[in-house]
Amino acid sequence: MNKNKLITAGLLVGTLVTASPGYADDHDHGYLSGFTKKVSQGFFNTTTGWIEIPKNIVNISSDSNIFVGMSWGLLRGVGHGVSRTVIGVAELVTSPIPTSDYITPPYVWDRFSEDTRYFGAHYPGFWTTYGPLDDGE
Repeated sequence: MNKNKLITAGLLVGTLVTASPGYADDHDHGYLSGFTKKVSQGFFNTTTGWIEIPKNIVNISSDSNIFVGMSWGLLRGVGHGVSRTVIGVAELVTSPIPTSDYITPPYVWDRFSEDTRYFGAHYPGFWTTYGPLDDGE
């Protein structure tokens, strides 16, 4: 692939990811805004899934203690990191198809103290914390 085609493809992807209709408000979700949202979430969840490791270590350490955070938080972070990366790939692949969110919070840095949930399901547990913006339902 020559350099011009690579630059053109990069500009096209960048435009699609950052494009949002100027007339849309919070209640109007068109196809294009849903598509760009899924592409953005897919890209960032694929590339930043590893941030789940320190997130879970910090959150479990603050809920319990540093020893539990470094052991259980590390294991849980690895599991959530792999899951977030796989979900990110799935979001990229299914971005043309309108669906509900696969993961909550949608980005790893959103509501950092909140536990990650998948497909709207939540399983209460000892180290499960839901943020102030989400009641866990």
